[in-house]
Parts: sequence; structure tokens; C-alpha cells
Amino acid sequence: KQNDTVILFDAAYEGYISDPSLPRSIYEIEGARDCALELRSFSKRAGFTGVRCAFMVVPKTVMGMADGKRTPLNTLWARRHTTKFNGASYIVQRGAAAAYSPAGLAQANEQIAFYMENARLLREGLGGAGFTMFGGLHAPYIWLRTRDNASSWEFFDQLLTKAQVVGTPGAGFGPGGEGYFRLSAFNSRANIEEAIGRIKRVFA
Repeated sequence: KQNDTVILFDAAYEGYISDPSLPRSIYEIEGARDCALELRSFSKRAGFTGVRCAFMVVPKTVMGMADGKRTPLNTLWARRHTTKFNGASYIVQRGAAAAYSPAGLAQANEQIAFYMENARLLREGLGGAGFTMFGGLHAPYIWLRTRDNASSWEFFDQLLTKAQVVGTPGAGFGPGGEGYFRLSAFNSRANIEEAIGRIKRVFA
């Protein structure tokens, strides 16, 4: 707000936050309603990847510029949305509504707990192989520091050729990701356990 800047906050993983002291929405932070827009996807919480459904919160107190004048972004967003977008298909809307029903929330939370247990197993197994790790506590991703100063793409090649395990080189996320490697907990328990075993056999 002090810098007259609008924050676009992606809360796609809010359902994975287990610590009640951590905010799940940017609007839990004082002043955010004057300078932030929040997006929430159904992809991570409800498995909607590929179905493409999300929603966005645009407070009427967030201001932008139009024709040289300050105006509420909510007004601009509503105009754009009602003139250039036909909306999600009916079946997708019904699925999205079901995801927030009591039964849908219970099923989604059960699925999230499953993936977070996968993340715990990854942390435990890779820690046993001597890797330095980050993450996997409030998101389903584990970040490893590569070995022997290898670049993230060099480590990708090592992991693929020696263990037949695929992950994401940190360099793909920008310069700050170089030297790191991301593994995902989004998989079956059997595949997670198999991947851990392969990595430990090669690198432990």
C-alpha cells in the first residue's frame, strides 16, 4: 500500500497448511484488503488439474488506474468478466460447488492428508540418504540441495540415469532455484516408496 502496488496472491495450497498460526489467506494480514487480490485454484485442493476452475477475490477497496483516474479494481474486473468471459461449463461449476460441500471438503482433506504423508515419507527417506532438504511441511513438495555442487540439470540427469526417478530442476523456477531440485508428493504410496528406495540405493 505504501508503494502503491497491488499484490496478486496465489493461495492454491492453502488447504495444505496445517499450522493454525500461519495465515491461509492474505486477508488475514492487516491492510491486505487495500492492496491485494487473492486467487484460489481447485487444482491442488480438489484435484481439478486439467478441468480449469478457480476463483478470485477483488476487494472493492483495492484501487487501480483507468483513463488516468483511480478507480476500484473490482469495478474494472466485473466489467471485464461480464463482457469477455462466458464462465466455466455447468458440469465444472457443479463439481466446484461439490468440492466445497461438507462431503467434498472431507474427501479433499483426506486426499491432502494422504499427499502430506507422502511428503513426510520423502523427507524421512531422503534425510536418511544424507540430503539437505526444505519444504514438505505445508506444501506437497520437497526441495533438495544438489550434491557436489552439481547444477540442478546435472542432478536431474544423475537422478534419471542412475535411479530412473524424475523431478524438477530448480533452475526452472529462476536463478534462485539453481543448485536445488524439487520432488513432488503427488503420487501413489507405492510409487513414493519405490522412488525413495531407488534414490537411497544410489545416493546413500
